[in-house]
Amino acid sequence: MTATQETVKHQRTLSGKVVSDKMNKTVVVMVERRVKHPVLGKVIMRSARYKAHDEANQYKMGDSVEISECRPISRDKAWRVTRLIEASREI
Repeated sequence: MTATQETVKHQRTLSGKVVSDKMNKTVVVMVERRVKHPVLGKVIMRSARYKAHDEANQYKMGDSVEISECRPISRDKAWRVTRLIEASREI
């Protein structure tokens, strides 16, 4: 690799639903994935909650968003909301 070539850093991206927007500039995003059980072979749902940075406080509960990995912003926060996939339906 020469000095003129730049290394491209691939960031992980996940998509999920906003489950909490009570913090300032932070949303909690629940990401669900389907995993095959190692013994039974049945497909089960696993979920994980990630705190993501939302600079403008624009994402609300129920929104489907995409988050990407970034440098640590705080002790728990190392993800950033990159885009809105689908807005929640308000009744």
